[in-house]
Amino acid sequence: MTFAIADDLATGTALARLRSYLAQIEMPLDSRLPPERELAETLGVTRAGLRKALAVLESENQIWRHVGKGTFIGSRPIETMADVAAITRRTNPTEVMRTRLVLEPEVARMAALNATSAHIAEMRLCMQRTRAAQTWRQYEAWDNRLHRVIAESTQNSLLLALLDTLNAVRRAVVWGRLRVDKVKPAPNHHSFDDHEAIVAAIEDRDLNRAAAAMRAHLENVEGNLLRSRPSAEPAMGEMREAV
Repeated sequence: MTFAIADDLATGTALARLRSYLAQIEMPLDSRLPPERELAETLGVTRAGLRKALAVLESENQIWRHVGKGTFIGSRPIETMADVAAITRRTNPTEVMRTRLVLEPEVARMAALNATSAHIAEMRLCMQRTRAAQTWRQYEAWDNRLHRVIAESTQNSLLLALLDTLNAVRRAVVWGRLRVDKVKPAPNHHSFDDHEAIVAAIEDRDLNRAAAAMRAHLENVEGNLLRSRPSAEPAMGEMREAV
């Protein structure tokens, strides 16, 4: 076996184990992963293989790295977090939801026009992972990834930056988080069928259907949030996002 082939196999093993690790851990977005040496030992891979696997996930915006600070879960924060904080102070949950309803159906429309087969394959992988999630945290991570892949598939960098800003504000605005009795989504959770309709329309290159499916999904999200929102703000440890 040549060195190049062995190196590729080592990287593939590290990537598969890292993906599995991230799917299982209970860590919120922007949490810092263990140091490389510790993580490599936990996964049973070399540090060289781990670094290449981390680079792949960083290119997919599943993690981000800050020199001198470490590796973090989720997409790299936008640079102007002070501006996001200022927006958050001025906005409210209704504005956030209204903005999503204006923007994201058109994102789905553009995705139907520009998505590649690789984008669609990743969307379907994300849907499989949301259905297989054993906790709400795992579900939310893959749900967030699905929506970002749809945005990435527009192949419009400015639109993607706007959506990243919107999502940063959405995560900062305290709402859309509900008391839940179950540890994971029910098999009939509304988003499963909603997501299937969105991705099927994108795959069929049906622009109008993709936009309509995304709008219907967001209206379902909004309706569930309004119906289920508790009268008193729940404690942080008891909250989940219903998306």
